[in-house]
Amino acid sequence: MAQLRRPPGGRDARIMLLAQGVDRTGTGVWAAASVLYFTYVCGMDARQLGLLLGVGAVAGIAGSPLAGRAAERVPVRWLLIGCHLLRLGAMGLLLVVDDFTALLPVVALICLAERAAKTLEMLFATRVAGERRATYQALFRSVANAGYALGAGVAAIGLAVGTTGAYRALILANGLSYVLAAALVRRTREPSGRGLVAAEAGEEPAGAPAAPPSPWRDRGYLRFVLLDIPLNLDDSILNVGLPLWLVHHTGAPHAVVPVFLVLNTVLVVLLQLRVSARAEGALGAAAAVRWYGVTVLAGCLLIALSTGAGPVASSAALLAAALLVTLAELLRSVSSWELAVVLAPPGARASYLGVAGMSQSVQKSVGPLVLTGVVMAAGPVGWLGLGAVTVGLGVLQRRSSLRRLAALDAAAGGPAAAPAGSAAATAPVG
Repeated sequence: MAQLRRPPGGRDARIMLLAQGVDRTGTGVWAAASVLYFTYVCGMDARQLGLLLGVGAVAGIAGSPLAGRAAERVPVRWLLIGCHLLRLGAMGLLLVVDDFTALLPVVALICLAERAAKTLEMLFATRVAGERRATYQALFRSVANAGYALGAGVAAIGLAVGTTGAYRALILANGLSYVLAAALVRRTREPSGRGLVAAEAGEEPAGAPAAPPSPWRDRGYLRFVLLDIPLNLDDSILNVGLPLWLVHHTGAPHAVVPVFLVLNTVLVVLLQLRVSARAEGALGAAAAVRWYGVTVLAGCLLIALSTGAGPVASSAALLAAALLVTLAELLRSVSSWELAVVLAPPGARASYLGVAGMSQSVQKSVGPLVLTGVVMAAGPVGWLGLGAVTVGLGVLQRRSSLRRLAALDAAAGGPAAAPAGSAAATAPVG
């Protein structure tokens, strides 16, 4: 609570954290109710629902790079307000549209604007928090998880009523969260600095090029983004892999499934700051990537051991696996963001971070398919293989990141693990 009262970035960071908490509360309401709304109110079958959510996920992938590119030219505050209002308008359409074909572009627009908003929040935070961005990220994740939990609780009331009016009231509640979030963002001040430089105006790195480099032509940074996609699989393991494995391959009672999410939410709120403190800075983030792989491997081993076990043994194994997957999530949330920032040229970080933000969106689209179609189809061996591959990718990501940091250091003539706001190379580095 003391950190929340005095977060890195001061007043503007405090207001933005409040705005994010309000937004995530509304998102929690909709996330808990959306599948049932489309099923019972709109009358969709499983095939239509899968296609609708798939189209939304693909649209979300485009949101990050578009937001990053726009942030090089337009103030982040106004872009973020625009995203909230765009989401408000799209949610309003859900109240009057129930045809499957018409809902496709509406849901795609919601997902695109949501992913763009998350990227813009990341850009804003990196500017205002500067070198202490890892602490801000930890505070944000604690606030966000508390908001999701509160939103899910509100949704539970509406779902218990179960009427069409109750579902529409939940949509309105989500829309209200966008309005409040936009009003709060409007109270903040636009962070200074060009292209996400965490510095005062006019302090851009000396010799910065007139035309910033493009992340799409930077093979070293694209390598980082591609490796970051599978290193986000903890999300799909927790939300897809563990529940399905429990139901189809163990004797654990189905009532254990909600405990996975409760355990995850509580641990993130309680431990994110502590984990972030141990993985702060470029070198700490690079080390966290390696430990991420080891932690996922341990979780996968427990999932494999739960196969065919009795109710008590399988429940204990899967709950322990959920704990380890949550710990991996805590490590990833720090390492992924920190490396995305420090591996990007300072004069073009907005567009670079927009590209980096695609990794989570791609994982959300592909991850469940990989788990169900490859990992789980192979049985316990599939889980062990996934863990081993994740360890290897973590080692590869760490080595690749350290090499790029060294190259940036050589080009800038400063410490490899210099803060984000320090002068670093502005040319793409492989």
